[in-house]
Amino acid sequence: MSHNHGTAYTIWFSGAVCLVCSIFVCLSAVMLKDRQEVNRQLDKQKNVLLAAGLARGDEELSNADVQQRFASIRPVVVELKTGRELPDVDASTFDMRGAQADEATSSRAPDNPAKVLRVPHNGIVYQVMEGGRTVKLVLPVSGKGLWSTLHGFLAIDADTTTVKGVSFYEHSETPGLGGEVENPNWTAGWVGRRLFDDNWLPVFQVKKGTAGSAAEDPHHVDGLSGATLTCKGVTALVNFWIGENGYGPYLKNFREGGK
Repeated sequence: MSHNHGTAYTIWFSGAVCLVCSIFVCLSAVMLKDRQEVNRQLDKQKNVLLAAGLARGDEELSNADVQQRFASIRPVVVELKTGRELPDVDASTFDMRGAQADEATSSRAPDNPAKVLRVPHNGIVYQVMEGGRTVKLVLPVSGKGLWSTLHGFLAIDADTTTVKGVSFYEHSETPGLGGEVENPNWTAGWVGRRLFDDNWLPVFQVKKGTAGSAAEDPHHVDGLSGATLTCKGVTALVNFWIGENGYGPYLKNFREGGK
């Protein structure tokens, strides 16, 4: 029996294989969509916990552990321009990054050193609750480093200026250099630093070289060796998001009691 086939058969057979594979891929994507969304939410929650000091990077947390610890956190959506909370917007489903990318739900940002191109009309704040009162605020932050956009969470004390923690969870900076933004030994140095001066102007800076203690040098943290541009990017993105075009109006309302 001859096993030689013509060109038409080869094309038909290849097309059939591609069709079957495409069907399997599509079915897998649909079947896994819900699970992927759950995992995405859990990963976000874990990084909020890390920034807030409610989890450690070396801990092995189950999904149940993450959910249990996150129960002490109250996510709220706020209008960035006015700083007022929007209780009618469901914070559990609000996608800030999606809103920032959509021209219908964002505005063009003014030129800024963080190279943030668009600002969403609304943002999310994670309020860490204790005994019925807010003791920390966790804010999403993002901006350009050397090679990539860095995404993270910045935790601030209820005084709205003292840093309680930071977590960078997504970037493509150089491993061993700018990639050290993830190093817990470096992020630990942020705790106790202050973001604003006495006139509530953003003055935070990743210093070139070594910073003093939080008491002696409250507005600076140590620089990362060989990562000058990444450090400049981190400085810029923090000051952008705590400033007037980011969460500045919300932080002002919060400390003045107008939550």
